[in-house]
Amino acid sequence: MSDRFSSSPTALDNRARLRQPLVFGGIPEADGWVLAPITARDRVHFRVDRELPLDEFRAELPDGVTVTYDQGDGLYRVDGARGSASVLADWVKAWCAGHGTTTIGLRAETDVRRRDPRDLPPAFLDQLCRHYGPVSLKRLQRNMSTIRLHLPDPDDLGQQVFEWVLKAVAQYDETKGVPFGAFLATQLSKWVHDLGRNAHGRTAADTEHKQQKAIASFIAEHQRRPSEKELAAFMGQSVATLRRNSQTVATLNGLRNLQSLDGGPDSTEILLPDSSEAPDEIMGEAEQTLLSHALTAACAPDPTARRDQRAGQPNVLGWATWYLTTWGGQTKTQLSSELNTSVRNMNVYADRVEKALKTRLSELAD
Repeated sequence: MSDRFSSSPTALDNRARLRQPLVFGGIPEADGWVLAPITARDRVHFRVDRELPLDEFRAELPDGVTVTYDQGDGLYRVDGARGSASVLADWVKAWCAGHGTTTIGLRAETDVRRRDPRDLPPAFLDQLCRHYGPVSLKRLQRNMSTIRLHLPDPDDLGQQVFEWVLKAVAQYDETKGVPFGAFLATQLSKWVHDLGRNAHGRTAADTEHKQQKAIASFIAEHQRRPSEKELAAFMGQSVATLRRNSQTVATLNGLRNLQSLDGGPDSTEILLPDSSEAPDEIMGEAEQTLLSHALTAACAPDPTARRDQRAGQPNVLGWATWYLTTWGGQTKTQLSSELNTSVRNMNVYADRVEKALKTRLSELAD
């Protein structure tokens, strides 16, 4: 019976199809990585108190040194040859100082292993992305509830997935014997978690993740939700620490639930009481409602900006900075520590809010 089933033509055909290597642009996948092997380099990460003139900065870089800029995080990365980290760090500091700019959080990293996707044959890279893009989307179905919090537009999700595939191409080390598909699958879950970290701060996102994981584990073990005291004991924390962290999670969820940031706040009608009949307390609340509405509207995406631009995204960090320092009783230093982002980065987003808010408030005054 076993011979009859194991040697059937259909089973043999299926096994043959499974074992055939993937071919992209006429090149077997394994051979493609050999054409552009991953290489080691030294890297300097840093932020600055004002945006650098990138063209001028690139023009003056030493030979063989490159720079990339992550506009969302305000993070610069300068890459050079192995053994050059300390020299590059000193050069960056001197160049910035000479142009009246201060570096923030400058960090040198040695032996960073990366490849430039552009070094791969164009047809190979194109077909590889076309294959692994849909595969990644299917793999991410289990994370879709989290992803939609940050990428509600299907077009944005598709673009993000292809960016992740290219990121995996840059980091994949073919010498470790792990297939690229397996490496990509493990990285996707990590990068989904990073969406929350980037949008709301590393500390808040990690705190939420740990709490939800602990609650799920407790429910699986006891078939009920834990009390506050039980959850604190389960996580090895004091009740006071748990309450403080729960407040951080509540703030994070509150930011996510600001649907008006992405849903046209100006279309919402606000009904105000008659000031001649309403008591002062109610009028005070009405004024705060108007101010809160103006703040939320000032943080909405700019309809004239592209979705891939910073202005085309909801300004959540700017909203949090203004709201929590104005009404939440927190200083920017405290908030910076909780959200694990620099005060300078918070100021960049808050300045955008201020410009839009001035226009909103002048309209209210009229």
